[in-house]
Amino acid sequence: MKFGLLKLLTPMIAISGTAALAMSEADDACIDHLRQVGGPDGQSGTIESSEFSEAGTLVMLRDAGGTLWRCIAYKDGSIGEMSVVEAMDDGGGALDGAAGSTGRQRVKFDAGSTGAELVGQLAPGASHQYVLGAQNEQFLYVRVAPRNGSLDYVIRNPDDSELLKLMSADKEYRGQLWQSGDHVVEVINRGNAQVDYNVIFGIE
Repeated sequence: MKFGLLKLLTPMIAISGTAALAMSEADDACIDHLRQVGGPDGQSGTIESSEFSEAGTLVMLRDAGGTLWRCIAYKDGSIGEMSVVEAMDDGGGALDGAAGSTGRQRVKFDAGSTGAELVGQLAPGASHQYVLGAQNEQFLYVRVAPRNGSLDYVIRNPDDSELLKLMSADKEYRGQLWQSGDHVVEVINRGNAQVDYNVIFGIE
């Protein structure tokens, strides 16, 4: 199934009822998110596959530059994960200027919750940015937990200054914020192998 700038097509998959509806909504949510984070190449491409489950729908998308993306979408239209599975830097696309970098993903907490846990996957040399809206004097908690290999991370304030310089994932962070707005946590794979990981955020 191809998607373009003006029209989204319903995937031709032999599924009916609630599952088909949820899958279609997940496809649309992932396409919209890819357009936000994928740069020029992310504005069009193809859906490689969609796998529906009660927990969430896994959508694999390949953008116009050939990069393969992994997206997990939930029933409410929110995105749980958007990561690069197979990078293809064509010069000027989603990966322009930084091999394997993925763009930004906004972290959403469930109603009544002050924390969230997400899963991710980073190719060698890749990074992934998580955006969290928070207020001055709140406390931020970050824990990056690789399931294999090692990762680093850095935290930036809304004005792009560093709240935390490059830190190994074996050290968690908890500290008070001094700016209001979007804070960015960037997880970085500086190794030579793909790394699967969980990342936990808390704001109080």
